[in-house]
Amino acid sequence: MSGSNNNRFSRQEGLVPQERLEGLAISVIGVGAIGRQVALQLASLGARQFTLVDFDEVEGVNVTTQGYLQEDVGKSKVLATAQAISRIDSSIEVSQICARYRPGLPVGDAIFCCVDSISARGAIWRSVGKNAQFWVDGRMLGEVIRILSVADYEGRDYYPTTLFAQAEAVTGACTARGVIYTAAIATGLMTQQFTRWLRGLPVDCDLSLNLLASELTVAEPRMSAT
Repeated sequence: MSGSNNNRFSRQEGLVPQERLEGLAISVIGVGAIGRQVALQLASLGARQFTLVDFDEVEGVNVTTQGYLQEDVGKSKVLATAQAISRIDSSIEVSQICARYRPGLPVGDAIFCCVDSISARGAIWRSVGKNAQFWVDGRMLGEVIRILSVADYEGRDYYPTTLFAQAEAVTGACTARGVIYTAAIATGLMTQQFTRWLRGLPVDCDLSLNLLASELTVAEPRMSAT
């Protein structure tokens, strides 16, 4: 990066180690309400290499709930998100996969799982979870958020216990009831766990936030990223 580009990171020094982001490949699987904002926050933090995976196109309702622009309607979500990343920093490398995730697709060192269904999460985890250095799964329904993180090779036994049969899931996908502020908070919690991992700090493997009840819960076990 050029010297002028480096200047934009001066206020986050000590919180986001840029040397850890150099050469770190990041995959965002699902670029809807949470995934789009995850990609943009990571781009702002200084991530250099992305793979975006999503099969969907931007609809008018996504302008309200997912932060897309009116001019994005009709575009693939991966294209619209890639264009937004380019406006932040045109030197960032973005690979676009406009399809559902399937085994064999290339993934990065850090994986942000932002899909709608438990069955999809389970399939992705079984395919690539064991190889990820960092994994975080963002779940959201209405004003309830759950963030599940796995750092390096720790916590891998716990995460599968949070996967259950699709029939046991709360009725309605996360996209059925949502507001942009809930997605923004979920995104912030996910990227904060990521930056903790970058700094070698302990990562919360199971964090829940109920906005309506003003309740934040951090479940055990905790795990170290070192």
